[in-house]
Amino acid sequence: MNDELRALPAMGRPADDVLGELEASKIHDRDWRSGRVFSLVYSAGDEVHELHGRALSLFSAENGLNIFAFPSIATLGGELLEAATDLLGGGRDSVTGFLTSGGTESLLQVMKVARDEARERGILRPSVVAATSAHAAFTKAAELFDIELIRVGVDEGFRLDLDELADAVSSTTIMLVGSAPSYPHGVIDPIEDLAALAAERGLLCHVDACMGGFLLPFLAELGHPVPRFDLGVRGVTSISADLHKYGYASKGVSVVLYADPVLARRQVFTTTDWLGGFYGSTVMAGSRPAGPVAAAWATMRFLGRDGYLRLAQIALDAAGELIDAVALIPGVHVLGEPAMTVVAIGADDPSSLDIFAVADELARTGGWYLDRQQGPDALHLTIHAGSAPAVGAFVIDLADAVRAVGSSVSPNRDAPYAADS
Repeated sequence: MNDELRALPAMGRPADDVLGELEASKIHDRDWRSGRVFSLVYSAGDEVHELHGRALSLFSAENGLNIFAFPSIATLGGELLEAATDLLGGGRDSVTGFLTSGGTESLLQVMKVARDEARERGILRPSVVAATSAHAAFTKAAELFDIELIRVGVDEGFRLDLDELADAVSSTTIMLVGSAPSYPHGVIDPIEDLAALAAERGLLCHVDACMGGFLLPFLAELGHPVPRFDLGVRGVTSISADLHKYGYASKGVSVVLYADPVLARRQVFTTTDWLGGFYGSTVMAGSRPAGPVAAAWATMRFLGRDGYLRLAQIALDAAGELIDAVALIPGVHVLGEPAMTVVAIGADDPSSLDIFAVADELARTGGWYLDRQQGPDALHLTIHAGSAPAVGAFVIDLADAVRAVGSSVSPNRDAPYAADS
């Protein structure tokens, strides 16, 4: 982009010209429609993306801050929350929930609620205990809300180490955190045992199901073994799930559900402490785009339960194909035992194979985009309906890349890491 275009132009330009420039600006973006981006985008196909565009356009101007001016937003949002409660509420009658802009905001809100609950109990600087596999947003929230985040280790299967977590609980602890599944390795923490510990000690227990909340229930319905993780588990006090991940909605929509309406009210902010009258918000933002809510609602209505079951089966089959194929490639393996369709691939011997160099080779020869993570170094893949058709080509290229790299290629350790939220 030249210097002239960086400033506000003196004269306006035709819409077609502007849109053409927008299209041209994407020339270096990754081609997610090919299925070669195993991160960031969750696709149910072009028909759903076209639906997103139409729904977003219908609600492009409305402001989600005021549902009295735009009651349609309250109706659409309420129906999304009802659907989420049906999937994740565990049959409870008292579930209360809110929509947020994504997993990070959902976790921010949960941490803020925990802090406020702690203050009610006389704890001025509370602590929250979570595994090293719990999402980075917990660290962000801890910094924002003056919470001490205590991270404990994981076991050999990358699940939360419950004994270490129990030892970390102190008089200032207000909440325990589990993941269903964890973003890095796709494994589900021992939620029932975690929640039982929380209940025994009078603590809150949040389940971060941002990745799995709109997939695991459908996998269970298909007969895939899924441990209990929702609000039906005694001791679980809240749960979060992203519609824009395996709910295949347009970004960004997530939900937070609380088992106790009294606890949920701590998420709501209200004030009259200014000259503008009553101000209320259930999330961090004030003005909020209504388009993503409408697009999420349209997606759920368009797909229906049968559509989600179909997409879940496609993703599950592809993930199984990937895991089986990786097991046959000398030098690499899948870390842990993924409970769904999130997979991490590491080197058998990091001293003889640099897995990040393998990622460089995959990007160079096949245009593949994979996130990179550490502890140990690994490549991260989210398999969804849109990336499923590319799995066969990927494992062939992966085997070639592993053979080509050996231990001689210097990896690009400055490549971006983007954990979905």
